[in-house]
Amino acid sequence: MRKSEVLAAEAVSCLNKALCHLKDIWEEIGIPEDQRLQRTNVVQNHIKSLLEMMIKEEESLRKRLVSSIQTCRTEMEKLCLELQLTEFEEENDISMLQQEKNIRTQVEALLKERTQRMQQLKVLLEQEQDLCDILCSMPYGIAPDSVPTLEQLESFDQHVANHNAEKSKRYAEFMDLKRQIILSMEELDHTPETSFEKDVVCEDEDSFCLSRDNITSLKLLVCQLEERKVENEVICETHREKIQRLWDRLQVPQEEREAFNEHMVTSRKRNLEALQAEFQRLEELKMLNICNVTDAIRSEIAVFWEKCFFSIDQRQDFAPYFSEIFTEELLSLHDAEIQRLKQHYEDHKELFDGVHQWEESWRLFLELEKKATDPTRFANRGGNLLKEEKQRSELHKSLPKLEKKLKAQIDAWESEQDHEFLVNGQKFLQYVEEQWELHRIEKEKEKQDRHIKKSKQTEVDMLYGTAVRTPTKRRLLGTTTPNKSRKFNATSSISSATSNSTSRSVYGGTLCRSPVPRPPLSVNKCPAARTPGGGKPPNPRLQGCNKENEAQLKGSPLSARPVQGL
Repeated sequence: MRKSEVLAAEAVSCLNKALCHLKDIWEEIGIPEDQRLQRTNVVQNHIKSLLEMMIKEEESLRKRLVSSIQTCRTEMEKLCLELQLTEFEEENDISMLQQEKNIRTQVEALLKERTQRMQQLKVLLEQEQDLCDILCSMPYGIAPDSVPTLEQLESFDQHVANHNAEKSKRYAEFMDLKRQIILSMEELDHTPETSFEKDVVCEDEDSFCLSRDNITSLKLLVCQLEERKVENEVICETHREKIQRLWDRLQVPQEEREAFNEHMVTSRKRNLEALQAEFQRLEELKMLNICNVTDAIRSEIAVFWEKCFFSIDQRQDFAPYFSEIFTEELLSLHDAEIQRLKQHYEDHKELFDGVHQWEESWRLFLELEKKATDPTRFANRGGNLLKEEKQRSELHKSLPKLEKKLKAQIDAWESEQDHEFLVNGQKFLQYVEEQWELHRIEKEKEKQDRHIKKSKQTEVDMLYGTAVRTPTKRRLLGTTTPNKSRKFNATSSISSATSNSTSRSVYGGTLCRSPVPRPPLSVNKCPAARTPGGGKPPNPRLQGCNKENEAQLKGSPLSARPVQGL
């Protein structure tokens, strides 16, 4: 049996006991029957009204629960629709009270979720509004009065984060551009004129609109200021070059130049004005000293004539150079000519430098060739001979390469200029060939002179005998001393002739022996006299010294650099 049924039975039992007790009291008092019935009806009515009241209250509670359940269900469906969530699944076989509690709890959770989303949306909308005002960008486009989904909130939050990153990037770019603008304006002594320039330079950074158009305008302003700086720099540099040239021509004292040094470095507005004033002053001074200035320009023209390898005819083409009537027009002609020559030299500087390099290398090559024919070079103890030979060999290889490179440059130059490239009035490649040909002829002449000289010496030796040539610095290894020679009187003439001829062969003389009579038989029995080099092999260094003479005797002259190497 349920507890509720037990409690109901106990209530009925208590009610019966109470009625019995009342009945006993009434009997004891002696209340008549009709009054007892009346009193019993009163008790019955009282209990009935009490129970009805209690039933009515519980019925009202049941109705409230049903109404609450219905209301919560409706609210829950609405919230789920707004939040785009699945509906809450109710449990089966539960009491009405528990059902109402579960639904009400779920509705409270949904309301809390809705409040949080709306609060987050409000914060993001405020941030977006600030960013849109600063960046001048379009809003995200989310409705402020509708409940956003989690995906919408996440996307909106990312959108705001991207805008924040873009704001930081543009702000950094703006600060950098502003710094450049301020520095450029200071260098140009420029004050902000337009409203945009004033907003950039004078207003607070945080109030500046960081729109794409404004950033583009800032970049354009920076470019304009940079162009003005470059223009000022070019103008100032041009004035400096003119001033420096006029200083040199007018021989302005160094103290005067040093006092003007401040304006020869920086290129601000005041420097430009000072340079213009100084140039005007020097121009006026130049007109007063036109003769000296013209002579100075002529000296410069002569230098550039040399640099550009102008021939005499090319130099004479500029007739004002030889005029002695100094006028302003003559000075102007000289100014124009020196500017033309400078431009011509700068346009073809690489080619002219290459020709100068060839001439320097050729001069050094001829010096080394001349040293190579000097017999005293073997007495050098510092290792210079080896260095010179190495340098001569390198030049012998590098000169043709340089000539080949210059030939290509000259061909390109002639194709571009549509006329021949001349060096001192002569085609450069022809000039190079002539230099090699002259060098070859000189070598041939030297070889012939040596051959004639040695032929004459041979004739003299055959007629009169050879003379002893004593080495200037060292004695030949293996030669006998004078004391030892005296012991062999019978062979003295043979030894002397042998020694002399051998010594001459080593030190640059001929290899032919002087005619001597055959020695007597008695002499042949004596110990043979020691000839130079007879005891030990000749020194390799000294032996190498005679290669040139040996080559001439064998009919193979030293080779000179062929003209075909060009």
